[in-house]
Amino acid sequence: MDKVDRLVKSWIQDRELPGAVLDITLNNRFRFSKSYGSYSDGAKEHPIQLDTLFDIASLTKVTATLPAVLILVAEGKLSLDGTLQEYLPEFRHSQVTLRHLLMHASGLPADLPLIPRKGQRADLIAEILAQELKFLPGTSSLYSDLGMILLGKVIERAAHEPLDRFVRRNVFDPLGMCSTLYTPNLELRERIAATEHVDGAFIIGEVHDEKSFHLGCVSGSSGIFATADDLSRYAAMWLQSDKQGILLPSLMREAITHPIRGRGLGWEVKHDSAILPSCGTSWPDGSFGHTGFTGTSLWIEPSLGLSVVFLTNAVHLGRNNRIRELRPVLHEAVISSI
Repeated sequence: MDKVDRLVKSWIQDRELPGAVLDITLNNRFRFSKSYGSYSDGAKEHPIQLDTLFDIASLTKVTATLPAVLILVAEGKLSLDGTLQEYLPEFRHSQVTLRHLLMHASGLPADLPLIPRKGQRADLIAEILAQELKFLPGTSSLYSDLGMILLGKVIERAAHEPLDRFVRRNVFDPLGMCSTLYTPNLELRERIAATEHVDGAFIIGEVHDEKSFHLGCVSGSSGIFATADDLSRYAAMWLQSDKQGILLPSLMREAITHPIRGRGLGWEVKHDSAILPSCGTSWPDGSFGHTGFTGTSLWIEPSLGLSVVFLTNAVHLGRNNRIRELRPVLHEAVISSI
């Protein structure tokens, strides 16, 4: 991994990124794990460590919301092809199914207008429920935070407990993901990489996404904090679907097969040369992964038994950063090295 190592070091040196943790595993026989750079809390610089927690942003969608839905489907409490209206009667669009939401094919808008962190916000769920569809469900694809937020509410109603408690009990604890959680307490502050500078201070230990912040920092779209090691544990579950005992292997296979326009159930799936995935062009078809707005990413290549976790707080340097350009370069370097 010398080439990959030099690449990340150069990005830190050139101030493309403040810091990062890279964790690469291959068939449980090879592992490269290294931390880079530092971040500021406004008063001093803190070095990034291997156990630094990052706000993983939209990786929440595939590490919390997706497995929670699949568990409840296996228990018969949800159906992928059941309509959202069955579980949230207040939702007005009767054609939208849970499968549409997971595949970002519901027709819901991508987001809401920019929401400031300061001040109280009116009921965001009501605002989402009031949205009109952009297209007929299942006929196109539009990545939507709003659909995943509603899925988080579906999970809570079907499970009869809060989303954070359900995924802790059913996913994180069984996998030994001891440093993965919503709403970290103050005792963990020293281990959490600061994200963006907003309203005169860096955000540390609070979710970066404004919608999730106003939803109490727990949502189906974002809100999870995690370490690279924990996410490698999560990736290992997807690489050993027949041995893990948490999710039904048949549902795990369904999540990453028959993608439409680059989307499986939750995951981004490489399958069409006309669609450029965030891992670049060289990864084999059938690879799957996801990214987060703060700078994070997780990609898995099942035929090689490869997982790549890259956690960085790119928004620490502002939203006008180059992380979307850099991630494919990193993943191309990893696959070419292997």
